[in-house]
Amino acid sequence: MGVKLIDLTQEIYQGMPVFPLHQKTMIFPNISHEESERKIGFPFATNNLIMNEHGPTHSDATYEYDPEGQFIDEMPLEYFYGPAICLDVSHVSPDGYITPLDLERALDRSGQVLQQGDIVLLYTGHYNRKYGTDEWLTRYAGLNYDGAKWLAEKGVVNIGIDAPAIDNPDDPKYSGHLICREYKLTNTENLCNLDQVAGKRFLYFGLPLRIRKGTGSPIRAVAVFIE
Repeated sequence: MGVKLIDLTQEIYQGMPVFPLHQKTMIFPNISHEESERKIGFPFATNNLIMNEHGPTHSDATYEYDPEGQFIDEMPLEYFYGPAICLDVSHVSPDGYITPLDLERALDRSGQVLQQGDIVLLYTGHYNRKYGTDEWLTRYAGLNYDGAKWLAEKGVVNIGIDAPAIDNPDDPKYSGHLICREYKLTNTENLCNLDQVAGKRFLYFGLPLRIRKGTGSPIRAVAVFIE
């Protein structure tokens, strides 16, 4: 028996695209090998990071969109680790919305069965098509209210997507987040490489940092296949 890991996490780097409301990612030297050796006699090199909790690949605490919600350090780890499937909705227009019908058809094509407690990732193709372009942050498909509700009522605990948000950027209601608030779900944004897991079932890891009173956290998202 072997284990295959597929990394679903975007690279963190200075200048990476970040949602306009958020702190830009900054990475700069803390101390060089040479400085450390002069000070303590051994060559340690370290960097400093400044970034938003929601800048890179990340999961949301329910507190982000619900003042009565849980902080990231209070949320059950089962929301970020467990059985998962990835649905291929890459046919949906970047100007459109992912509906219950889109999800039902994607599930049928996958041959999988959605179960209570599953994590569902949505492969829209947006990362593959538009990462690094001006349209990355401004034009991508997102869930409509009924689509997000369809997932929530199936018992999904975490909705992930390969785009900056689970909402269409032109959606004034932020429908995906609205459902996450109503059903007390998390969501995971800025995933990548979902084309490699589309239509499949796997074990998902996307554990958040234990940030006290965090509104969300960067994660290292990985799909695990037992072969």
